[in-house]
Amino acid sequence: MQQHLLILLSSSSNQCLSANSDCAYSYAYVSNDTSTSGILVEDVLHLITDDDQSKAVDALVTFGCGKNETGTFLEGAAPNGLIGLGLNNISVPSTLARNGLGPNSFSMCFGSNVIGRINFGDNGTSDQKETPFTVEPSFPTYNITITQINIGGVNVSQVEFNAIFDSGTSFTLLSDPAYTFISESFNSHVTEKRYPSDSQIPFEYCYYLSAKQIPSTPTVNLTMKGGDQYFVTDPIVLFSTQAGYFYCLGLLKSEGINIIGQNFMTGYRIVFNHDKMVLGWKASNCYNDSNSQTSPTNSSQSPALAVNPKSTAPSSHSPKMKAFTYALVMLLVSFFAIV
Repeated sequence: MQQHLLILLSSSSNQCLSANSDCAYSYAYVSNDTSTSGILVEDVLHLITDDDQSKAVDALVTFGCGKNETGTFLEGAAPNGLIGLGLNNISVPSTLARNGLGPNSFSMCFGSNVIGRINFGDNGTSDQKETPFTVEPSFPTYNITITQINIGGVNVSQVEFNAIFDSGTSFTLLSDPAYTFISESFNSHVTEKRYPSDSQIPFEYCYYLSAKQIPSTPTVNLTMKGGDQYFVTDPIVLFSTQAGYFYCLGLLKSEGINIIGQNFMTGYRIVFNHDKMVLGWKASNCYNDSNSQTSPTNSSQSPALAVNPKSTAPSSHSPKMKAFTYALVMLLVSFFAIV
């Protein structure tokens, strides 16, 4: 198994030498000398309202058109560029909000059955859990503070640390002391025999598993700043070989950086709220998300239910909806960047 980690290491964007020149972007990642660079372009993003009316909305957004890709991007990912979902003004959520198409907030849902969903303008629900972002001005990311770790309801650590919620990272990375505490506490609860170390497997703690066996894994619970609990619903990764099955704790050790990756987001609708500067979460199967905080559309137009790609610029008569949720219909690029 190859280790595919897309963690932003540094960036340089919106480098416009003059009003008539191309604006270059460049992003470097931690994983295997991985990087992407190219130019910033504008195009129309075709969306539909996430309600019973399914009204069409066209939005002009900026994204990165990739020209040079290195590292992991040459090994099967094959991205065409970069679409910004971060905190800066050029990101898609910020652009949609600036144009009056909804709140500056969006959600991403990661289902246990590999179903995914992204909604722009989504504030989540009134009963969701929340924690404030801990933003560093020099490097603004979706950084949060974890104040306590609880494994199996028994092993409790009061260690406090910051971590970045990054959907572009497949697996969670933690530095010590958090990594060692979670790993060793997890191991103390597992009854299966340890699987031997394998250079092809990036995980340290792995265990044998029979075909009909259910893993005896403990609960993993994180307490966020503010006191709300975040229960990791699926902390393990399953593997199948010719010799049988085994599973691993889906956690990697890092040096000086903490990332909550996709695997720890499974089973939740994660809300990245720029307006309130909070991260929200609520258990979800990624199908029934119609109870988010939205308001009805006021428009005399009746857009078609099916949205077809268009080559023209968005009409000035496109319906504008405040506090409304947009579901992405067509992705312009194949790679998402949170930071």
